[in-house]
Amino acid sequence: MTDTANVLLQITDEVTGRRYATRIDASEQRLPASQLLDRYLKRPDLPQLRRENRITEASAETLASLQDMVYGCTDQGELTDPIHGVQLFQGGRRLSMEDTPHAEPAWVAGAPVLVVDVLIDRTNVSYGRNWTGFNRRRWDIAPSQYSDFVGACLEGYSNGAVRVDAAADELNLLEAVARRIWESDFESYSRFVGPKWAYKTGDETVRNIIGGGGGICSEKVQALKFLTDHYGFRSEYVLAGADVPDPAPESRLRELLTTFDFRFAKRQMRYWQHTALLYHVDGSRVLVDATNGNIPFLFIRGSEADRLLGYRAKPPVRVKMAVHEEDFYYHRVAQDIPEMLFFALEGWIPYVDLVQVFDNELGLYICEDFMVTAAVYKTDAAYGEIRDEYLRVCGASDLDCAVSQDWTLDTPLGQRFAETYPKAAEKVLASRDHLLMRYDDCHGPGHDGGLVVIPLRR
Repeated sequence: MTDTANVLLQITDEVTGRRYATRIDASEQRLPASQLLDRYLKRPDLPQLRRENRITEASAETLASLQDMVYGCTDQGELTDPIHGVQLFQGGRRLSMEDTPHAEPAWVAGAPVLVVDVLIDRTNVSYGRNWTGFNRRRWDIAPSQYSDFVGACLEGYSNGAVRVDAAADELNLLEAVARRIWESDFESYSRFVGPKWAYKTGDETVRNIIGGGGGICSEKVQALKFLTDHYGFRSEYVLAGADVPDPAPESRLRELLTTFDFRFAKRQMRYWQHTALLYHVDGSRVLVDATNGNIPFLFIRGSEADRLLGYRAKPPVRVKMAVHEEDFYYHRVAQDIPEMLFFALEGWIPYVDLVQVFDNELGLYICEDFMVTAAVYKTDAAYGEIRDEYLRVCGASDLDCAVSQDWTLDTPLGQRFAETYPKAAEKVLASRDHLLMRYDDCHGPGHDGGLVVIPLRR
């Protein structure tokens, strides 16, 4: 191939697998990595790249997330120097910023191309994201989309106008947005359909909600904070967990997020089983839990919020998690702990998408009426064991259960779920292939899967 061949620059984040590609000029393949990244990752001319059909919309959307993985930013959202610890690799070889990456011949859509393939290695990056600048950057990507969403939430509260010039307006805005997020699906199916984000940031969760999906508790909490931070609300993350009334062991939680050694830490990890937000509005505290998944919508003010967040002798909130009821306790903690946790969930915990479905027992979808999850197996005997265990556990709780060996909803309970929640059912059915591919990657090839439908109302 000659210099006149099409040349693609492809940048992939090793931790998350997110990938960005754009066509570059043939002469630019001789540029050092620092100039290539500066020109096409840090400061690309997106309008021009779009006009010249040199980038797909999927790559344009991935660009922002890769920028935040490689570069730091100011409070105003302007990108700065590469984050300490970020390394580049090509073909297994370490690539310095001064090195010139080589181009390899390939075929794309039946046409010969040259590909400059660069891998981002962030295994040596420590915690320290500028969350203020990060959220500011993410808001500026689609400001009208986010403000329109907030305006739609406010219909019926303040005639669609976003006004936060008085305490009443602030509380209306906060409750309206929180309730809309609570009403969105509590789901993990979006890990395996659409963009297939293994874990969503706050802005990505808002966009997923706008598109008809939702998220799990920590994603919804970040979505709410992302929106309300923009309108000047003061808030802090709150951790919650079942049957852990004592104050959170902050040093131990930090240690877990540094070593990622979760052996013998089951009780400590229960403290971040769930998350919520505490707001400070006009001198009053407001505890907001907008996550759903059978957890009631909480919008608790003043002394009642203080009582739930007391240092000791605090009362629990009784919640129905799938087939069991549990007492959840809310805890105020130093904010670096949840921020570290959310950062780690973005990719540092291997196969976090599968962990949340199976290990954390969140399934693919939970609402007040149904829980739907996957039954993954290799043999008929393994499937039979899974089926019998679900039937035993549900029977002990006086609940029905339908377990299908195929990935279908062709049972009376499955049909009832599909008729009641058709959009969620469609997403659940579409999640099969990617979920099984991820499961094979994690546990070895050869898995198949069926669906489990549990009606949560007796």
